[in-house]
Parts: sequence; C-alpha cells; structure tokens
Amino acid sequence: MKDDKVCFVHNLSSSYGDDEVLAGVSLEANPGEMLVLAGPNGSGKTSLLRVLAGLEEPGKGVLRLFGRDAQNFSRKERSRRIAYVPQLVPDDLPFTVSQAVMLGRSPWQNRLGIGSARDAEVARESMRLAAVEHLGNRHIRQLSGGERQRTAIARALCQEPELFLLDEPTAALDYGHQIHIMDMLNRLCQERKLTLIIASHDINLAAMYADRLLLMRDGKVVALGAPEDVLTLETVSMLYRCPMLVDKNPRTRTPRLSPLPMTASYLSAQE
Repeated sequence: MKDDKVCFVHNLSSSYGDDEVLAGVSLEANPGEMLVLAGPNGSGKTSLLRVLAGLEEPGKGVLRLFGRDAQNFSRKERSRRIAYVPQLVPDDLPFTVSQAVMLGRSPWQNRLGIGSARDAEVARESMRLAAVEHLGNRHIRQLSGGERQRTAIARALCQEPELFLLDEPTAALDYGHQIHIMDMLNRLCQERKLTLIIASHDINLAAMYADRLLLMRDGKVVALGAPEDVLTLETVSMLYRCPMLVDKNPRTRTPRLSPLPMTASYLSAQE
C-alpha cells in the first residue's frame, strides 16, 4: 500500500441487511486529483461516498486515508481533513446562509465554539468561491434548491478539507452555476492540491473536468481510468443498457455521450 495516496480502497464491500451495495470495490485517489464516480441509479456511488466519509461501516476490505487505517481517525480529525456534501440538503435548518457556512469551522474551534477572525475570513472566502456571498443574511428555508446546494458546498469548503466528497453537487444547478462550481472545484484541485471524489449523473460534464472516471454498476467497478479511455461505446452501452452514441465534444475534444431512442432507424444510423 502506498502511503502517498489520499484514499486507498481495496476489495471493499458493504451491505444494507441482506442487500450488498458494494462488492469488491478498489480505487485510489491522489493529491490534487478529481475522481468522478458515474453509473446508473443504484450502482453504489452514494454508498461508496458514505463509507469514505465514515457515515457507513464497510463490511470488509481495506480503507486507508492519508496513509492510515480509516478506523484510526477520531471524529474531529476526520472532520478537519474530510468534507462531505450529500445530494439532498435539508431546507428547514434554522440558520442564515452565513451561520450555516460558519458551521464548517466547528472542527477547528474550541469547546465554546467561539469564532475567530481567521474563521470569519475563511467563511467569507468560502462563500465567495461558492457564489453565495450575496445570500449571507437569507435563511436556508428561503433559498432555492440550487442556492442550498451552493451553501452546502461553501460550508464544506469552510472546513478547509484535504479530501472533498460530493454527491451530485451540480444536480440542482442551472448550466451557468454548474460550470461555475466545476471550474471552482477544478481550480481548488490545481491550486490547493485538494482531492475530490464526486458522484455525478452528468457524465458529459464529468468528462470535461475529471482526471479519472470510475464507472460503477450493481455495486461493482466496471472501469477506471481517464475519460477518453473508459468512455467507449461498448462500455457505456453495457453500463446504461441502452443505445448510445459516443463522439467528441468539438471544442474540448473530451468524450461526449448521447442516448438514442430504441428504434431501428436510430440504431441503424449509428451503425
């Protein structure tokens, strides 16, 4: 095992009762890398993120974080080094946006929870990065789904993590905010060597930004590698079990997927 890996997973399995949701998953993530998990509903992406975040216990296998067994981290140390943003963000929290973002500083504060000038500075910068600084005085219940998602990202950034786990971070966002968030996350990877593991259904967006894609189905790894290596017609057709067209984005030259209707005319045209 290489201790320079931020995350090292080998033959990881997990179950909910009698249902196996992860089956022999192996991966590694490097400092400053964006690794995107992609696959159909129920493929195990969220389950894998929750195990990595310490919210679910793995049934068996190896999970090492920052060169150490994941079980050897205290809750406080894990919160300082790992941030997790779920897909569904509660809309009934009794906080303003500023207060919610400041919660990200909790792992760094004393027992009294008194914020410092440094905490306030980090919170302001996190809100700026997530484009929610203008919403500071708004209550969470007054926000749209996309605004709540960006607030959750700002709160997680406020933790100053080394490993950032995000479940569908752009699902509730319009195109403009999708690109803003992905540009920001990509910049954090490059400038701060922040490691990101992201679950996403938008495989075309992922292909433009990810260093590597991990394709999953039925709790298993189907493929792992650079987008141009794993997004082949054979692989994605098997992954999603529908006809697909795979070509390249004319501007970015990254792989581009288009689902096709299951009609003879479209299928024969692809061939």
